[in-house]
Amino acid sequence: QFATRVVSCRAAELRPEGGGEPVRGFQVVLEDTILFPEGGGQPDDRGLIGDVPVLRVTRRGPEAVHFVPAALEPGAEVLLSLDWERRFDHMQQHSGQHLITAIAEQMFGFKTTSWELGRQRSLVELDTPSMTAEQVKALERSVNEKIRDRVPVAVRELAADDPEIERVRSRGLPDDHVGPVRVVDIEGIDSNMCCGTHVSNLSDLQVIKLLGVEKGKKNKTNLIFLVGNRVLKSIEQSHSTEKALTSLLKNGPGEHVEAVRKLQSSVKLLQKNNLNLLRDIAVLIARDFKSKPAPRQLFVLHRKEGDSEFMNIIANEIGTEETLLFLTVGDEKEAGLFLLAGPVEAVENLGPRVAELLGGKGAGKRDRFQGKAAKMSRRGEVQALLQEFVSHRSPEV
Repeated sequence: QFATRVVSCRAAELRPEGGGEPVRGFQVVLEDTILFPEGGGQPDDRGLIGDVPVLRVTRRGPEAVHFVPAALEPGAEVLLSLDWERRFDHMQQHSGQHLITAIAEQMFGFKTTSWELGRQRSLVELDTPSMTAEQVKALERSVNEKIRDRVPVAVRELAADDPEIERVRSRGLPDDHVGPVRVVDIEGIDSNMCCGTHVSNLSDLQVIKLLGVEKGKKNKTNLIFLVGNRVLKSIEQSHSTEKALTSLLKNGPGEHVEAVRKLQSSVKLLQKNNLNLLRDIAVLIARDFKSKPAPRQLFVLHRKEGDSEFMNIIANEIGTEETLLFLTVGDEKEAGLFLLAGPVEAVENLGPRVAELLGGKGAGKRDRFQGKAAKMSRRGEVQALLQEFVSHRSPEV
């Protein structure tokens, strides 16, 4: 907590991070603050001004601007409270990134070109087209050794014209920077220009887990990592998943992968057999229709199980020169697929109207119009439309 005073408060809007309508509120500037404004790859802090929640903190030149949902009186003394759990998580991830960056460059010459502190996991972008599994393991082993060595982390400030700055790792200062330059030192390992929040000793990181690499931008590699409490949360989540799988698969964790492989093979075989049966059923349905003595101009069929191929087989077997076919598959109360097939003029005329009635979208070419239907319950309305069309169409059509 920190006691301070309100300098200014003005009405403003905040755009939510996930998108959506802007939130009305106020931008508040305090005499001083313990809430970190977003910057340097690190998200902003959260907390309270009195009992008013701080929804966002941004930097405007030398000022930290706090966005709050309620107005605060300029000149009023207020108590600022910090969301420590969020802050400490960011400290762990940010100091962990500094350590990973420094050791990756020392061991392999891989420079960090950017980094991202994500909500679940973080990454450093390394200036290398690839990184082997052995290099990842060696790097993980080395950074965790530094954590066990309890290496101190210190912050110092230098004047902007201090020649020492030339020896500090940096991606450059922001254009609107004013005042001294802040440097974060990991004793004997790294010296880096940084505005973010950090632990005071590497032992506070607890542990670093490198999750692996993925292809980044051109000739870059993204190294994914977790630090400290995030590692513990990941283990807890994995253990819960493991317990659930043990119960479902009726075997131990060491046998889970093989059990899932066998299940996948069984499912593929069942799907293949199911498709073959559906094709056979489609042919039988079509032949049964064609075997009836009096030919009908309209054929309507709905089946819960099926796909586009099932419907097209029926249309192919019956033929579309004289018969208008309306076929649907899926749950009657939910979404599904539809096919309108028949004489070209009829399909071109009726296809868009059928899609509209079913609350779906479709496309057609000559004697076929098919697509997705959101309102399968309105099939009866489509059938009535088609029945009326058939009963009124001329022999030429």
